[in-house]
Amino acid sequence: MARTYPFHQVDVFSAMPLKGNPLAVVCDAHDWSDEEMAAFANWTNLSETTFLMKPTVAGADYRVRIFTPTGELPFAGHPTLGTCRVYLAHSGQTGKDEIVQQCAAGLIKIRVTGERLAFAAPPLRKFGPVDPTSVSQIAAALALAPEVILDASWTDNGPGWVSLLLRSRDDVIGIEPDFAALGGFKVGVVAQCQQDDGIDADFEVRAFFEGGEDPVTGSLNAGVAQWLIGAGVAPERYVASQGTVLGRAGRVSVDKIGDDIWIGGQVTSLIEGKITL
Repeated sequence: MARTYPFHQVDVFSAMPLKGNPLAVVCDAHDWSDEEMAAFANWTNLSETTFLMKPTVAGADYRVRIFTPTGELPFAGHPTLGTCRVYLAHSGQTGKDEIVQQCAAGLIKIRVTGERLAFAAPPLRKFGPVDPTSVSQIAAALALAPEVILDASWTDNGPGWVSLLLRSRDDVIGIEPDFAALGGFKVGVVAQCQQDDGIDADFEVRAFFEGGEDPVTGSLNAGVAQWLIGAGVAPERYVASQGTVLGRAGRVSVDKIGDDIWIGGQVTSLIEGKITL
């Protein structure tokens, strides 16, 4: 017997359609098997597809499972914000200013402020200096001269990120990566913007992995914010630009409030329909 489910596709970290990072969301996916979720995510071929379900722990508003075309992630940033926006619309929730998401990484708090959503950065699973051999491999894959790399740190909150702080925005924009040479590394690069860069952001970010470049990346920006704010490189509130080289206009807001660092942005709905299996 055929089964039908509500389906949405949204654009995350941009108020302008087609300028953020797309996400597919399947609602009411309580009875989907692991194999069906993996197959559907492989079919959409987006960086992530999420499956919205009823929560299984106290205190959560919903549960989400996050799949790439090749596997499942415990946490990812743009799927968190995109799924929350779909949950709010699908459930009819309008009065809450904080939502709690259940995922494999635990319970994630999400703030709702008008059209803007923000998640509390989860704890880093791996943090600290990167060994010189790994830095050299990454630098070679990104064709970066040693003098443009100011610092490097693990910033892994689930996906496995390692991040490089570069000398200038031009150094970030100018990277022409050899994706295959990255091996298993998922790499973020970041640099502080200067006034003469002429951009409405404080930092420029790019995200690379063996399969390509991600347009706008919440989990990476969360890890980078924890690193740079903690090191005194970034202020407690700033805006990051990402996706410039790919023709996107991603804007990620970072705001440290108390012990939490909130990673936010807008979500634009583009497609709404049904899936029949």
